[in-house]
Amino acid sequence: MVCSAAGDATDPQSSLDRALKTARNQNARSLELRAAHDLAALWISQGRRDEALAFLAPIHAWFTEGSGTRDLKEAKSLLDQLQA
Repeated sequence: MVCSAAGDATDPQSSLDRALKTARNQNARSLELRAAHDLAALWISQGRRDEALAFLAPIHAWFTEGSGTRDLKEAKSLLDQLQA
């Protein structure tokens, strides 16, 4: 479990959902990709591979530049694992 700044315990899914919502509200695509990657990794650990692929692939596809960045490399690697 993850503890928020307010001290209440929340599950990782809720924390990542909040991170995604915040990134989307701020139009912060890179932060959205990072949160989406982490959520997809969580889903993979829960046996939800198809959902992870369907969720992460379109977010990764937004990016046409910066393929050398760590976040894009990590997302691409995860997608490659899911598509194998």
